Amino acid sequence: MLHVRHIFISPGHNFFGNYGKPAGTHPVVEVPEVECVAGYGLRGDRFYGYRPEYKGQATFFATEIYDELRRMFNLAELPASVFRRNIISEGVDLNALIGERFTLQGVEFEGMEECRPCHWMDKVVAPGAEEWLKGRGGLRCRVLGGGWLRTG
Repeated sequence: MLHVRHIFISPGHNFFGNYGKPAGTHPVVEVPEVECVAGYGLRGDRFYGYRPEYKGQATFFATEIYDELRRMFNLAELPASVFRRNIISEGVDLNALIGERFTLQGVEFEGMEECRPCHWMDKVVAPGAEEWLKGRGGLRCRVLGGGWLRTG
């Protein structure tokens, strides 16, 4: 069963569209709950209303992958927020949700594609993190039916 461990939103882009430039400085804010709006995304997040039918209205990252990465790179203190994914989940293989519709806490999502890691992972996590995360970078989703997500 899919559980929500953490929820993060950010008001602006730090990496998206910044290739070849310095990273942005927008904070990643952990929130206990977030409103998911069908066709728009997570209210308050940088991708909210970005484009109609955008594939990354909400992004997921698995706690199991996060824990394994911290062990592999010996990074016990690495915060989950560095991945800049919205929902840190537990209990489901996120790649299995690509192309699937699923409901979490009454909110309907459609898994669109892997949330592929980028070159920034080598800077914010550790050298080699981008390569290690390939195929494990998380899930990009569209929000099909609105509601509230809560941690716990």
